[in-house]
Amino acid sequence: MVAFSLVGTAFLAKTYLITKAPIAASEAAAKMKLFEQVLPANEHDNDVLNDFINVPAGGELNNRKATKVYVARVAGEASAVILEATARDGYSGDIKLLIAVRKNGNLGGVRVITHKETPGLGDYIDIVKDNWIKLFDGESLTKTSQKLWQVKKDGGQFDYMAGATITPRAVVKATHQALIYVDTNKTRLFAAHISK
Repeated sequence: MVAFSLVGTAFLAKTYLITKAPIAASEAAAKMKLFEQVLPANEHDNDVLNDFINVPAGGELNNRKATKVYVARVAGEASAVILEATARDGYSGDIKLLIAVRKNGNLGGVRVITHKETPGLGDYIDIVKDNWIKLFDGESLTKTSQKLWQVKKDGGQFDYMAGATITPRAVVKATHQALIYVDTNKTRLFAAHISK
């Protein structure tokens, strides 16, 4: 029995070591594909996945766990950041967002990473279902005043679908808070050299 356990453990360890690198490469490629949805590949020339700042949980980004803010650079100069933010007040729970903000403060794009919103009602925030999320492309704190960072029902400028106001309200709020976070921390985020 002991010998069988040792052989089984050795087999599992060897399988893990053999598959570890290909799995990591596949995950990195998938993450870069998602990054390119919010920030085109021609807007950076660095290895974005390995140029990041660790960010604690909470704060303006509302993430429940520590995350990373990835820094995009051109010729060594920071040009944009890609970060995760959480809308904790979605209709069916947390809505995780991936957001790119350029150095000039403009949004490169926003994408929903995960959500549990009602299919056919609140799930239109997902790019797979609808182009609604593209309303944020090019938005900024200077282009749109603070009072307009709401859905139209609340006096803001962002469209929503009737019967599904809570979901877009949460996404608009989280995106606005992420822009505030980047603006407040721009000196650190866009520094020439990042200390992790």
